[in-house]
Amino acid sequence: MRLITWRKSFSKWKLPEDCHSTASKWESFFLMETFQGIAVYPGVVIGSALVYDTEGYLIPKKKVEVSRLEEEVGRLKTALREASAEARKNQEIINAKIGSQYGAILGAHAQMIEDPVLFSEIKGFVEKNRCTPEFAVCQILRKLIQELKAIADSHMASRALDLKDIEKQILSKLVGLRKQELSSLSEPVIILAHDLSPSETANLNPRMVQAFATEVGGRTSHTSILAGALEIPALVGLGKFIDKVADGDMLIVDGNAGLLIVNPDQDTLARYRGYETRNRSLEISLEALKELPAVTLDGHSIALLGNIEFPHESGHCLDKGADGIGLYRTEFLFIGKEQIPSEEEQFQAYREVVEAVGSNRPVVIRTLDLGGDKFGPYALTHNPEKNPFLGVRSIRLCLRNIELFKTQMRAILRASVYGDVRILFPMISTILELRQAKMVLAEVKEDLHDEGLAFRGDIPVGTMIEVPSAALLAEILAKEVSFFSIGTNDLVQYTLAADRSNEDVASLYNPGDPAVLRLIDMIVKAAGPAQVAVNVCGEMSGDPIYTILLLGLGVNTLSLSPHAIPEIKRVVRGISMEEARRVAQEAMRQQSARDVNNYLREQTRKVLPDPDGLAF
Repeated sequence: MRLITWRKSFSKWKLPEDCHSTASKWESFFLMETFQGIAVYPGVVIGSALVYDTEGYLIPKKKVEVSRLEEEVGRLKTALREASAEARKNQEIINAKIGSQYGAILGAHAQMIEDPVLFSEIKGFVEKNRCTPEFAVCQILRKLIQELKAIADSHMASRALDLKDIEKQILSKLVGLRKQELSSLSEPVIILAHDLSPSETANLNPRMVQAFATEVGGRTSHTSILAGALEIPALVGLGKFIDKVADGDMLIVDGNAGLLIVNPDQDTLARYRGYETRNRSLEISLEALKELPAVTLDGHSIALLGNIEFPHESGHCLDKGADGIGLYRTEFLFIGKEQIPSEEEQFQAYREVVEAVGSNRPVVIRTLDLGGDKFGPYALTHNPEKNPFLGVRSIRLCLRNIELFKTQMRAILRASVYGDVRILFPMISTILELRQAKMVLAEVKEDLHDEGLAFRGDIPVGTMIEVPSAALLAEILAKEVSFFSIGTNDLVQYTLAADRSNEDVASLYNPGDPAVLRLIDMIVKAAGPAQVAVNVCGEMSGDPIYTILLLGLGVNTLSLSPHAIPEIKRVVRGISMEEARRVAQEAMRQQSARDVNNYLREQTRKVLPDPDGLAF
C-alpha cells in the first residue's frame, strides 16, 4: 500500500515517486469493499458512483474537451488560491480569539492547499483523464483520506479529518455553495447518500438514477416505498460508508442480497454480469404469467392488487397482471406542493386512476396518511413533535383539520362514479375514530347531494389495521366496515416497538415475528363471521416467503408493489390451499422470527426455486 509521509508541521506531503497521477496507477490502488444493507427494491446494477453528501455537492464524472483543459486548470489555480486565502484569514481570526497554537491548525491547512505537489497531482489527473477539477479533487483527496485512515497510528489517521476539511474548502470554491438538485442529473449514475428524504426520492429520474444506497433507513420507510414505485434498485441501512467511496468509483448494487460492492474485482464483476443475464431471463419467464389468474392448485382464487403512489402507476399495475388497485397512497399527491392540492386537482388524479383501471376492477383510495415520516410540513401541529409516529398523524390529523379531510373525501366521492372506488381510513386505533371519520363522510355526502353533484352513495368503507389496538378490536371494528386492510409495515413497528426507519433496530423489525403472526391470525378470524374481506397491503404481502403463510391464515387478497406481482402469482399457482394451511399451522408453532423465516424460506423454495441465492 502506498504511504503518505507528513512533516510534523503538516507543511509538506510527499507521495512515493512510483505513484504519479495516471488513471491506471490510481485504479490499481482501488481495493474491492463490500457493504451489507437492507434491500428495498430488487435488481442488480453495475454503474458509476455519485456521492450526494451532506453539503449537497453533485460532482459527476464529466469529460472535458481538450480545448478547455487549460481553462479548467485555471479554475483549479483560482480555487486553490481562494481556499488558501480563506484558510489564512481564518487562521488570523483564531490567533486573535484563542491563540496561535490553535490558529496553526488552519495555517497547516493553508500550507497543504498551497503545496505544489497537491496542485501537480490534481492537474495531472485532470489532464490525463480529461475531467473537471472538481472530480479530480474528490478522486485524489478521498483516496488519500482512505490511506491515512488505514494507517495503524491514531495520530496519522486523525489527519484524515484535515484532508476532508481541505476537500470541502476547495470544492466550495470550485462549485460554489449552492445546492444542486438530484433532478438535474444528465448521465446515468448510482446515488450514494447518508439519507434521502421522500421528496428527494420522488424527484429522482429513473432514466438517470440506476440505483441508490443510503447509510440509514429501513425496509418500509417511505423513501424505500418510493424506490419501489419508481422501480429503482435500492439499498438502505448500510451504516457508515460514504467516506470510503469517491465519485466515479465502479459499483455493484445487488438489490436482491442487499450488497453494495465498491470497485469490484474482475471475478466479481464477471459473476454479476452473469446475474444480470439470468435476471433478465427470469423476468421474461414471469412475464408469461401476466394473463393467467392467481389460482391455487386446488382452485382457490386469490386477488392480487397493486399499490401505487402516483396516478401514472395504475397502467403499470395492469401490465404486471394486477386485478385492481388495493392501496392508493394519496399523500404523495402533496409532494413538492407549496399549497395543499385543491379538490379539483385531487379529483382529476383519482379519476385518472379509476378510468385507467376500468369499471370492473377495484380502486381502494386511502385517505391522507400524513405525519410520522411523511411530509411533516403538512402536519399542521402547533409544536414540533418529539415522537411524530405516536403523535398527530393520519386520521388524527384529518379529524383535526376537517376542511382538509372533507376536501379529499369530496374528490374521492366525485371520482367514485367512474368505477369501483372504495374508501380506506388509515391508522384507526379506536372505534370512536372510525365512527368520527364515517360521520364526516356522511356529511360530505349530504353536501354533494345538496349541490347536485354525482357520487356513489353506497361506496364501500374499510379501515386499516396497523396498530395493535385495532387488531385487538377487530371483532368490533368488523361491524362498522366492509373490509379490513392490514398494514403490516406499521403493525410490525408498533407491535415490536421498533422504528421501521432505524437501522439500529433493524434486527427487531421482522414481519415473521410470532407476535405479528398471532395478530394477523386474530384479525382474519374476527373478520370471518362478519363477512368482512381481509387484504394485506404492507411490504409483507410482496415478499414471497410470506405468501404461503398468508394464504394459509385465510387472507385471500394481497396488495403489493407492481414489480412483485408476477413472482407472488407464481407462488400462488404452485401451492394448494390445503398445503398452505399446513404451512401456516407449523409456522404458528415457531417461537422466534428466525425460526419462522427459516421454515417459510424452506417451504417457499419448493415452489419458487432459488438456485443462485438471489430471489430472497
